[in-house]
Amino acid sequence: MSPWAESKAASIAIIASCQVAAMALWFSASAVVPALAAEFHLSRFMQAALTSSVQVGFVVGGLASAAFGLPDRIDPRRLFAACAFIGAAANALLLVVDPASLAAPLLRGVTGICMAGVYPVGMKLAATWAKGDMGLMVGILVGALTLGSASPHLFDAFAGLDWRVPLGVCSLTALAAAALIGFAGIGPNRAPSPRFDPRAALAAWRDKPLRLANLGYLGHMWELYAMWAWIGAFFAASFALRLPAESAPAAAKLAAFATIAAGALGSVGAGLLADRLGRTTLTIAAMAVSGTCAATIGLLFGGNPAWLVALALVWGVSIVADSAQFSAAIAELADRSYVGTMLTVQTALGFTLTLVTIQLMPYLVDAVGWRYAFMPLAIGPAAGIWAMARLRAHPRSAVLAGGRR
Repeated sequence: MSPWAESKAASIAIIASCQVAAMALWFSASAVVPALAAEFHLSRFMQAALTSSVQVGFVVGGLASAAFGLPDRIDPRRLFAACAFIGAAANALLLVVDPASLAAPLLRGVTGICMAGVYPVGMKLAATWAKGDMGLMVGILVGALTLGSASPHLFDAFAGLDWRVPLGVCSLTALAAAALIGFAGIGPNRAPSPRFDPRAALAAWRDKPLRLANLGYLGHMWELYAMWAWIGAFFAASFALRLPAESAPAAAKLAAFATIAAGALGSVGAGLLADRLGRTTLTIAAMAVSGTCAATIGLLFGGNPAWLVALALVWGVSIVADSAQFSAAIAELADRSYVGTMLTVQTALGFTLTLVTIQLMPYLVDAVGWRYAFMPLAIGPAAGIWAMARLRAHPRSAVLAGGRR
């Protein structure tokens, strides 16, 4: 193996590990919402706010970062480290504030702002090492994001009823990420820092291929975070109808972890396939499967847990399989000097949309029950399939995946 390849392998491993460790902050509070709701009598609105405020913060941080071009003007390792450190501190403060007070969602909002300096910045770092394997590079990072997002459910399953343990562990892992990211290298594909131009972010919508790739991503995001945020509560309600009371809560947490974590396999596997089959081919296929799962999983609510978990695992794999490919498409279609900014704009747009579905889910559950609550999420993949089919027909899609579209 050449010295360059060794450096690439080591750097990608470090970046991915730090992404897993830092992104544990994202769902650290969501994973313990049932325990918090029971102890502090949280309203439905406050339960949703503990997740949606992270999305709001991410959007605010992402828009500010994109406007000032921070991912392209600052050493991405320093930006990542600073954001992981501040996010860890904000998350730790949840241990000393009243979870029913305004301080809790505000702290979650700060965490979200910090995540805007972790997730897209990590993808930019990985993209600097891409050499004919952009889909795989970004797929590894999205797989790391997925594992990080799933980890609080695992911590919570083994922490018993004490919600403080997973929160504390997530802060510690984020601090470790802040300390380790500096050991990663920056690949040869990093372009010179561009001059400050706040209008550059508008290219994400003015440029038709970029717009179509972003529309596909929005369809994907309509479904993804609502599923991630509420699949644990879905399992808890379903398992309570079929399993013994003493084992149902832990089983639901483990099932939620497995469902979300399965997306890591989907992300990396899809990255390998997309570089060979094409970006639009892979995203259209993945959204067809995930949309079908969203429309049908509620029909198994209260049924055999084995069948329910099996379908959820298929959903968990497929719902993330396309995620990295939207980012890879942006990295290939955008001006190389503004890749970090374009990725940040993309994620900011997507997470803005997730506010709707995350906040909507508890009201859908109240209105139609868990049996039908996930069905509206299938609208997103349907719209995403349309957008990616349009992108496939555009001449500039020839730059995707080395001409494999």
